Amino acid sequence: MLDRTLHPNSQTLLTAWQRMNAVHTDGSAAPATRDHPDLVSRLFVIQDAGDSDWVFRTAGEQIQASLGRQLTDHNFLNFWAGHDRAMLELFLKSILEERLPGVVRGRGESLTGERVDLELILAPLAKPPHKDGGARILGLYQTLGGEMFLRGRPVWRHRVTALFPPDSGKPEPHLKLVASNDID
Repeated sequence: MLDRTLHPNSQTLLTAWQRMNAVHTDGSAAPATRDHPDLVSRLFVIQDAGDSDWVFRTAGEQIQASLGRQLTDHNFLNFWAGHDRAMLELFLKSILEERLPGVVRGRGESLTGERVDLELILAPLAKPPHKDGGARILGLYQTLGGEMFLRGRPVWRHRVTALFPPDSGKPEPHLKLVASNDID
């Protein structure tokens, strides 16, 4: 992916996501929120509710302050318009299909025209049995400096500047070495 150009919080989330997935396979300790207190306020979880509806299930204080509202049960895609909305809907589907994270670079704009650059990390969560259905995605909403240019006004519109889809790559070959000390 873009490991060297990602915001440090984005790198931290991707590392934590890899550790969360490794817990299922190797029994190691899962990352804890106390390990990353500055990151938690920028995290959110969205859920596929069908019919182009990706509702916020939870959202940290910083993202709610940046967007100027309580986000629970609001459609994530409503913050994006036109072609950007359509691209993001397909992007979310590809993240679920590949079971790998993706990166969105964008620009947020207030109603009075102030702008800030953004980076979103979107990573699929293991599918636990939810009583309310659809797949869930963990997200990070990270501003890339310039928050002061917003002058305390919330981001109202978003534009996509770049999408970096999941990097599925080629599956690595697995080699198993078997040795025998029996000499006949």
